[in-house]
Amino acid sequence: MAEAQSSEEEWDALCDLSAMSLTIEKAKMALVSADTKISEDLGELHQLIKQTQEERSRSEHNLVNIQKTHERMQTENKISPYYRTKLRGLYSTAKADAEAECNILRRSLDKIAEIKSSLEERRIAAKMAGLYHDSEPPRKTMRRGVLMTLLQQSAMTLPLWIGKPGEKPPPLCGAIPASSDYVAKPGDKVAARVKAVDGDEQWILAEVVSYSHTANKYEVDDIDEEGKERHTLSRRRIIPLPQWKANPETDPEALFQKDQLVLALYPQTTCFYRALIHTPPQRPQDDYSVLFEDTSYADGYSPPLNVAQRYVVACKEPKKK
Repeated sequence: MAEAQSSEEEWDALCDLSAMSLTIEKAKMALVSADTKISEDLGELHQLIKQTQEERSRSEHNLVNIQKTHERMQTENKISPYYRTKLRGLYSTAKADAEAECNILRRSLDKIAEIKSSLEERRIAAKMAGLYHDSEPPRKTMRRGVLMTLLQQSAMTLPLWIGKPGEKPPPLCGAIPASSDYVAKPGDKVAARVKAVDGDEQWILAEVVSYSHTANKYEVDDIDEEGKERHTLSRRRIIPLPQWKANPETDPEALFQKDQLVLALYPQTTCFYRALIHTPPQRPQDDYSVLFEDTSYADGYSPPLNVAQRYVVACKEPKKK
């Protein structure tokens, strides 16, 4: 009986080892595939950048003609039918040139987004295969200062949403929440509500490991190396972070407004706390200015602190009285 049980355990262990080896092999194949795609996409991006410069150089001649035509009109102090017709043609050409350059720039932005996505897939594949790039050591060896720098870089490089005329910002742009059926992908950063060591609950910055459609639950890793914890959480305990910055100059409705209650990542930490919007961003590169709830101050709020769009999400909890 004991021998049979021992053989069964050995067989289970062998199966587990085989499954692990298969997973690692798949991860290594995904790593090679990601490297190939990144290389190809970088080549295409380089060509798009060259096309942008060529388009700009080509349209420069027409813009110079527009300027010279206006100068002649000012000299003659009249708008003749000839100049009117000529300017109409020149401006039509300039409009077509601008649209052509805009299309190339949009394709370039899409290609950059693809490259970023491939880099994230590569990072996840490397993590699964037990391989790490020199510039990205394993989480267990990452110093806190390095982590803070990476979080800042992630906020700075979050792409700015640039829609076409009349196009509304999509979900996960700025303050616009994810759609009700949205499922965050492995590697995505989220705000996750977890139980702390003392039993209290807190919102932490986490990375999605997987999602079970059957159980309707996420597995997430605490982004902080000191936590080193994996949590299994329901969807209501997960808030996906924005995937695009909103442009205050073109899409102010996609930003949180003054006095709105939010969850914001406290500077130099990996925890989200309740806060009020003090000042929304005024320019695309600006951060929010927020007032964190803090009972050590007479009015219950901290002085204004800056938090990037990347780390500000809606708070569904009622405002404290």
